[in-house]
Amino acid sequence: MPEHIPTHAAVVVIGAGQAGLAVAYHLRRRGLTPGDDLLVLDANPGAGGAWRHRWPGLTLGGTHRLHDLPGMTDTGLTFTEADPHRPARELVAEYYGAYEDHHDLRVVRPARVTAVRRDGDGYVVECAPGSPVTAVRARVVVSATGTWNRPRLPLVDGREEFSGLQITTADYTDPAPFVGLRVAVVGGGTSALTFLDEVGDVAQDLHWYTRRVPLFHDEEEELTAERGRIAVGIQDEAARAGRPLPSIVAVTGLPRSPLVRRLEGKDRLRREPMFASLDATGAVTADGEHVDLDAIIWATGFRPDLTHLQPLGVVNEVGGIVVEDGRVPDEPGLFLAGYGPQASTISSNRAARVTALTIARLLAGPQA
Repeated sequence: MPEHIPTHAAVVVIGAGQAGLAVAYHLRRRGLTPGDDLLVLDANPGAGGAWRHRWPGLTLGGTHRLHDLPGMTDTGLTFTEADPHRPARELVAEYYGAYEDHHDLRVVRPARVTAVRRDGDGYVVECAPGSPVTAVRARVVVSATGTWNRPRLPLVDGREEFSGLQITTADYTDPAPFVGLRVAVVGGGTSALTFLDEVGDVAQDLHWYTRRVPLFHDEEEELTAERGRIAVGIQDEAARAGRPLPSIVAVTGLPRSPLVRRLEGKDRLRREPMFASLDATGAVTADGEHVDLDAIIWATGFRPDLTHLQPLGVVNEVGGIVVEDGRVPDEPGLFLAGYGPQASTISSNRAARVTALTIARLLAGPQA
């Protein structure tokens, strides 16, 4: 953190996860000075972004592949050589912290941004009480707040009537609360598979519900470039139209990883179609069968955290925002990093370079 936090900056980056750090790195390479005309604000007390909130049992090897941030090898660290058995939240926090220090990004934390408002030809970024800075004025704002704070819950009749335990992926810490319980895991992503593994070892009964039949491919190489382009294209189309972002896993599927093979060995990949409704004691299937449940884990993904952008009027009635190539057309000085097609580490790294170039040209003016 800089010794003196400016109240005016050319660029404010909100969020120091993978997308925010990548943008800050490229802006620094283009001549901006962190802690002076470039200010990175992060709501967390330390480095690591959303990874620092993951459950202890999630190892690096149990995650989707993490790509290095741009310039990470300069720190002497790389995820490709990291211990796959280490808890992901510890390792990523350590690596991102070393990255921030090596590139002197001077992240200000904990600074939770509550609102971004128009201020003449720029913006004022407001922070929650107790933050190291109350407000910062900036010509350009890059929102890289991710999704971890906004779990996506499906619309299911009777969800509020269910009397058992309900948690989301963001709430999960370990399987202890589910010992001896009848548990439903809802969702078709990696998190859901992890819960099938960990909770299945202690639960009395386990059900796995998804809306779509899960798609597995034998090796990671089978995630073809064409399928990847389709997934990114679907996300990009939704972002440009301002629609809620669809699931990427529904298109790409999941690799038949050691976790998947372990679940196959435990006979836990017995997927059931999504139930029709809930009542106080369990789920009701489309055929009218009642399934008694004590707990439900909603591993149904996340929504982008856009609440701080509400004062700008760019968030529409369905909770989406029109974004073209990382930029909000109605607000030329507002950029979103890690949003939609930029959500993966490798995509956000590539997009960060373009975003930094666009911002540099914007700051330089028409003559650039």
